[in-house]
Amino acid sequence: MREALFVKQNSSKWERYEKVHSQDPDELASQFISLTDDLAFAKTFYPKSKTTAYLNGLASRYHQSIYRNKKEKSTRFLLFWKVELPLLFKKYQKLLFYSLLFFLVFALIGILSAKYDDTFVRLIMGDGYVNMTNENIENGDPFGVYKKHDSFIMFLYIAINNIFVSFYIFVSGILLSVGTLYNLLKNGIMLGAFQYYFFSKDLGLESVLVIWIHGTLEISAIVIAGCAGLVLGNSILFPKTFTRIESLKRGAKDGIKIVIGLVPIFLCAAFLEGYITRHTDMPVWLSVFILTFSFVFILWYVVIYPNIIFKKLNPKLNEPEH
Repeated sequence: MREALFVKQNSSKWERYEKVHSQDPDELASQFISLTDDLAFAKTFYPKSKTTAYLNGLASRYHQSIYRNKKEKSTRFLLFWKVELPLLFKKYQKLLFYSLLFFLVFALIGILSAKYDDTFVRLIMGDGYVNMTNENIENGDPFGVYKKHDSFIMFLYIAINNIFVSFYIFVSGILLSVGTLYNLLKNGIMLGAFQYYFFSKDLGLESVLVIWIHGTLEISAIVIAGCAGLVLGNSILFPKTFTRIESLKRGAKDGIKIVIGLVPIFLCAAFLEGYITRHTDMPVWLSVFILTFSFVFILWYVVIYPNIIFKKLNPKLNEPEH
């Protein structure tokens, strides 16, 4: 795009940003994101132009407005969860859908493989785990594995492990998204085989009521980590109007924000697994409530809320020119 056309298309928006000094944190954040996007584009294609210098100055003023004192550090933290992360979910909603689709297909492969191959479950889960679970089933406590360790030690181990796995799924996206897909394949097949194993023992419903207390958040976070990995990989494969290096920088930045956003979810999942799942005799209504609440939260925060906030902010970024 020629610089003159770029300026013509955006000049009215920039003038509006110069005149309006909003105190609304949502609007301020959205305007700053829009300006940094324009600045990145200008730096890529017109690095030494006056337009780039102008946008750099305007973006700097917005940056200072957001970070003008230490008290606003907490505001910036809140903006990340309230606006920035949901807008990233909206921006990459197609990749989020593809990550979910791939994961479900891989889980189905795990189910079918376990169904038609008696040795597959042992291959995936290991002889030790299968033998231990079979013994627990015979003793009338099929989910006794969740009671074997101290709650805090279990919480700590699971939280660290799941956070590591999510970062690994993300970083592996650098291999042109193939690495992320491979990790989704491993986790999906493992889940499918694991879940089929309990259904084959006539413990399907019970396993859902127990395991998915923590599994709803944990598996959802893995799918979202897969989305972050695809963002990273696709930034290399499909740079669009940016140079490949600039596209990679932007993809890595967005991807790492998404993965960082998963940390509280993994902490909640680890807490549930360490402290709640071990109570396998809890009332059915309580288990269903936790499952439903977890699912509704993920659906709201990752899908519904991002669309609401996008519709709220988008008209302000696309006001008709007069």
